[in-house]
Amino acid sequence: MTPGIQASFTKRFAGGPVIRMENLCTGGNGVTVLFGPSGSGKTTVLRCLAGLEPPGAGTIQFDGEVWFDAGTKICVPVQKRNLGFVPQDYALFPHLTVAANIGYGLHGQSAVENTSRVGEIMRRLSLDGLETRRPCELSGGQQQRVALARAVIRRPRLLLLDEPLSALDSPTRQRLRGELHAQLAQLDLPTILVTHDRWEAAALGDQLVVLDQGNVIQTGPVADVFNHPANLAVAAIVGTETILLGHVSRVTDGLATVNVNGFEFIALAAGLPPGANEVHLCIRAEDVILVQPGGAPASARNRLSAMVRSLAPEGPMMRIELDGGFPLKALLTRQACDELALRAGASVMALIKAPHIHLIPR
Repeated sequence: MTPGIQASFTKRFAGGPVIRMENLCTGGNGVTVLFGPSGSGKTTVLRCLAGLEPPGAGTIQFDGEVWFDAGTKICVPVQKRNLGFVPQDYALFPHLTVAANIGYGLHGQSAVENTSRVGEIMRRLSLDGLETRRPCELSGGQQQRVALARAVIRRPRLLLLDEPLSALDSPTRQRLRGELHAQLAQLDLPTILVTHDRWEAAALGDQLVVLDQGNVIQTGPVADVFNHPANLAVAAIVGTETILLGHVSRVTDGLATVNVNGFEFIALAAGLPPGANEVHLCIRAEDVILVQPGGAPASARNRLSAMVRSLAPEGPMMRIELDGGFPLKALLTRQACDELALRAGASVMALIKAPHIHLIPR
């Protein structure tokens, strides 16, 4: 028996997009993130897996059990797939208490057993003391935990989460990422999570499936996909802030020297096809280190003199626009910006380690 989801299917919308899921394999426990911009097909894929939307063609299996097969006309209804589903808006019943919302889906047990099970899951998700409150009396984070508790109280085989933090304001989202990660680890269920937020994907996911315009364009461990996008489309979707076109002048001892507007970058040549001449250099903003001009020596092979063009707050961080003869972006803490006395027009030294530059052949 092959564990987890094994799915390849197509969903067509009349006069609209075609969603193609190819060779989705989630393995055992862990969090698989369906990631991509709005309209890429993430929620449609999730609803097809749940049985809420029937695909037009293909197959879906879970733990070797066929849930959908267009050829043999098998389509197991959602209530028989034994999964937990948390929609974007949580869909809590406004007239029911927290305890009643959580226990709504329990059947076939005594009232005493149901009460015991509700109490157990509330303790696990830190909801003690909220039993008699209504959803309108809860914070956004508490509502999210109630929806999660309701989804897992029946001990599902698979958990599906559709943008679980999108209904929250930005500061609350940032705070709850860590909490949700801990909750999912504690529940220890195979989970498929939809998000368009790269910080959520990085914080919550083990595997990443990148979708664009209804198609899967890359899959793999989260860090691998973010650090080594397969093409420019993936690089743009995962938020690679700096993408530069350069000319490969030489490759020696596994290192490529790439010229960009007169500056020679040193990058790892792993995966670069022999004879590649023009490449795109992909550099993530958080991998750019800024120091004062003439600062202490560092191990970074790439040291670039640059001028600060602008600074913009981004949550607890500051996004820095630089000009080093070409545009370059950096992401620093506010404290680091204060210590460097960064301002528009200031001169800095940008340091970038060779392993932090990803090359994509043109």
